[in-house]
Amino acid sequence: QVQLVESGGGLVQPGGSLRLSCAASGSIVSIRTMGWYRQAPGKQRELVAAVTSGGNTNYADSVKGRFTISRDNAKNTVYLQMNSLKPEDTAVYYCNADLTYISGGYYYRDDYWGQGTQVTVSS
Repeated sequence: QVQLVESGGGLVQPGGSLRLSCAASGSIVSIRTMGWYRQAPGKQRELVAAVTSGGNTNYADSVKGRFTISRDNAKNTVYLQMNSLKPEDTAVYYCNADLTYISGGYYYRDDYWGQGTQVTVSS
């Protein structure tokens, strides 16, 4: 009943920028925290940035000052503006949402993930 669809990944040169988007759709009642995680080959998935429904943000130390997370609550969409990209930012980026949805007249709270989008930073 709920889907998270990401877009905006691709290949970029070091120092370049990309903007990721993630739209949540379905029988959503509310979304608490939305975030972006990434997983590089051979490494564990790690939090990149997160934003609450009230706009409070949290960033990994490695991206502070370079990445900006934002969300449009009316569109159930979260964005990640990535500037000054480095080769070490190369990874599959996943969107995550802690949300409540309705199904069959009942409310459920769950943690949803997008399918992932590849970001490659290389010259």
